[in-house]
Amino acid sequence: MAEREEQGAVVLPDRPAEELIREGAESLGIPVGPGELGQYAAYVRELLDWNQRMNLTAVTDAREIAVKHILDSLTCFLAVSAGKGVRVLDIGTGAGFPGMVLKIHAPETPLTLLDSTRKKLDFLEHLAKALGLSGVETLHARAEDAGRDRRYRERFDLVTARAVAELRVLLELCLPFVRVGGLFLAMKGPRGDEEVGPAKRALSLLGGEIERVIPFSLPFGAGERRLILVRKRRPTPAAYPRKAGTPSRAPL
Repeated sequence: MAEREEQGAVVLPDRPAEELIREGAESLGIPVGPGELGQYAAYVRELLDWNQRMNLTAVTDAREIAVKHILDSLTCFLAVSAGKGVRVLDIGTGAGFPGMVLKIHAPETPLTLLDSTRKKLDFLEHLAKALGLSGVETLHARAEDAGRDRRYRERFDLVTARAVAELRVLLELCLPFVRVGGLFLAMKGPRGDEEVGPAKRALSLLGGEIERVIPFSLPFGAGERRLILVRKRRPTPAAYPRKAGTPSRAPL
């Protein structure tokens, strides 16, 4: 998973990661309880530990992980809701952002985490056990391949992707998984809304429609973000997604 564009260095308050998460979530209007905070703190510890053995994230400071990964992932709740019966797929999940954060905040949510790197999924399987989370499935595949599999195609109520690719590429990778009437949430950096215009053709071809674009600022001056919410209006034609690598090389 690619890191998102940042606007210069950010100096975060010199406080524990857990406290930054609590304060930041409250400022976003997404309050979290003590048990949830404990799970996020454990997430940070496990991520830093495993990151010494494999490349899970370029962010290696606990406070930065708290703000740039965990709080950033929590902002999906500014656009969508989750819970029992809302089947969620996180594409290009990497170290589990936003998927695992969504699961911690709404633990009854059935969650599938897709990534093409097996070692990252090994970490997430370990993390789910360490945090006592059930209902977490991992899927080792390319999105282009899994999107043609009848077990996954148009089976999800909500599909998320954070810092994976340009919007018109993401639409081809993600919309095939979304049921008609369901939602795709693209979590983008400060210029994400500039990708909406070039994505109009992809939206038309793939059966999607922009529902809204939500601009916001991360707490502690950690950067501007955009949430792009897409509603699936029609079934995606069988020709999509194209074979692995094609959406990135030749975007719609």
